[in-house]
Amino acid sequence: MSGPNNPYGNGYGSQMSGTMSFASASASAGSATASASAGGLIKDTTTAAFTKDVLEESRRQPVLVDFWAPWCGPCKQLAPVLEKVINEGKGRVKLVKLNIDDHPSIPGQLGIQSIPAVIAFVNGRPVDGFMGAVPESQIRQFIDKIAGPAGADEAAEIESVLEEAKGLLAAGDVDGAAQLYAAVLQADPENAKAAAGMIECLVTLGHAERAQQMLDSLPEEIAGQPEIQAVSLKLQQMAEARKLGDPAAFEHELSLNPDHHETRVKLAKIRNVEGKRDEAAEHLLYIMKKDRTFDDDGARRQLLEFFETWGPKDPATIAARRKLSSILFS
Repeated sequence: MSGPNNPYGNGYGSQMSGTMSFASASASAGSATASASAGGLIKDTTTAAFTKDVLEESRRQPVLVDFWAPWCGPCKQLAPVLEKVINEGKGRVKLVKLNIDDHPSIPGQLGIQSIPAVIAFVNGRPVDGFMGAVPESQIRQFIDKIAGPAGADEAAEIESVLEEAKGLLAAGDVDGAAQLYAAVLQADPENAKAAAGMIECLVTLGHAERAQQMLDSLPEEIAGQPEIQAVSLKLQQMAEARKLGDPAAFEHELSLNPDHHETRVKLAKIRNVEGKRDEAAEHLLYIMKKDRTFDDDGARRQLLEFFETWGPKDPATIAARRKLSSILFS
């Protein structure tokens, strides 16, 4: 895979391309009219369409209704500021505009006596509002109150995508996982989970050198995160295992002398990087059963290092921990 859309590109930052876009990663909006047309965030409504445009739509997300009139000076001051904030929110709330001169019945029913008036609807009901040409900061505070703090939805979406990517990687869809990790990095370049996931993709594909290059290029504040530390340890384990020797020779040696613990540790390290985690754990557990004093309890320390790279929820970790406990407390 090559080209500008390659999520496996070398170096931190160059891998940040993907097909998914998040709110904060979207291109900046143009004029309010153009953005409204493109994204459907802002629209005019009528008395007949009010139920569909406002009441029904507000069951899916908050809708602000701007009651205005062409002759209203403050309305003209508020409109561009309000539309700017709505567009920058990229879908946190929608804005529906109602000309009270053309459609007086709705504002009459709501008791609107002064304009501009902005009323927020949630789940089909008016919940809050303000009047007058208020400053931009106050509009933002109002939207945060109605829709929650900015970025909350995006953070939840990113976590959901990271979980999906993790599932794809576990299922063997490395390319699919890499595309999702790349999309997260495009939206949040300092996301340690996504960076670690991308490195995992490279490792899974056998690109250990490129994975190390990406790891080495990570900013210092990201490199210290637990997810990155775990994948860094995994790369160290892989580099060590490549220097240990022939696993077939180790197997033969152990068939002749099962208690050659040093050979068994080497074989465990090789099986670990091969992805044979249960087998790797069994070799170390065997040593612990036979001789806890070997290498100053080195088999247990090595097993704990494996747990660190596998993660606490990995089935191999759970199974080995159970067996480890039975040995330690028997």
